[in-house]
Amino acid sequence: MTKEIHLTGITTTGTPHIGNYVGAIRPSVESSKDHSRDNFFFLADYHSLAKAEDPDRIHRSGLEVAATWLACGMDTDNACFYRQSDIPEIPELTWILNGVTAKGLMNRAHSYKAQVQANEENGSSDPDKGIIMALYNYPILMAADILMFKANKVPVGRDQKQHMEMTRDIAQRFNHRYGDILVLPEADIDDNTAVLSGLDGRKMSKSYNNIIPLFAPEKKFRKLIMKIKTNSLEPGEPKGTEGSTLFEIYRAFATEDETKAVEKLYADGIAWGEMKQMLFEYINDHIKPAREKYESLIADPSIVEKELQRGAEKAREISKPYLAEIRHAIGIRRLG
Repeated sequence: MTKEIHLTGITTTGTPHIGNYVGAIRPSVESSKDHSRDNFFFLADYHSLAKAEDPDRIHRSGLEVAATWLACGMDTDNACFYRQSDIPEIPELTWILNGVTAKGLMNRAHSYKAQVQANEENGSSDPDKGIIMALYNYPILMAADILMFKANKVPVGRDQKQHMEMTRDIAQRFNHRYGDILVLPEADIDDNTAVLSGLDGRKMSKSYNNIIPLFAPEKKFRKLIMKIKTNSLEPGEPKGTEGSTLFEIYRAFATEDETKAVEKLYADGIAWGEMKQMLFEYINDHIKPAREKYESLIADPSIVEKELQRGAEKAREISKPYLAEIRHAIGIRRLG
């Protein structure tokens, strides 16, 4: 029986936070231990160029993201864990896919349209002002990431659904022209995936500067949790869990019984300061072993690099012969 192939990537544009952990890192680590399917996890470092990030920031983020996944228990023996830029077949496939991708399709990409709209709202006479081709072609590189490893399932948020549809469209165009070579993937959208609010009550995001870094030092971690926005209800006054960032974060880490116990504390009027302290202690105990592992990996990046190179070797055992097949199909062949 052929195994399903699952693929997950994460961009190297910042320090992983607790929202990343519950939404992507934790389920990815669990998936990496599943022997019933083939799993691919990668650092999407070329994608960071679409945001024109600082080079040192990209480099540092790559280390932090890789160390986080490893510290959280990524099974690199069972799964393939690699860095996008270590697989030269991916950018080559990206160029090949450019040859079957309609410009009109890229014009409809949400990220591109958002930039155009921002320019128009700012009164620019040029709707494409400041838009770089790395942003415009982002969906094609994403398609190459997925198609390179014949992924059947790609866990994505609902905001990435359009990119998955574009990937299928590009693959279908390629197959129509060159034969049934590329595998059409399906988006695996889990509507139950936790999306956490940040310090100010908005969605936790680096762009809002409201994140709680997953492996912040203990004192800083507590300080950030104490800054989480709450309402003005006094101790003893019953409190609702709906819209409570503190409860939302606790529930993302806790068991069902523990969550019910905290719901009762809310109904009984727990003080916000007490709830914050309880939240800090609970999550800190949960992540402490992984934080220690993370700190040791950050202190010795060569361990992380070794794992990534090992993953790249495994990945290229697949990508090299597959790209050779694709090149042959499009007419890029030796002459004799």
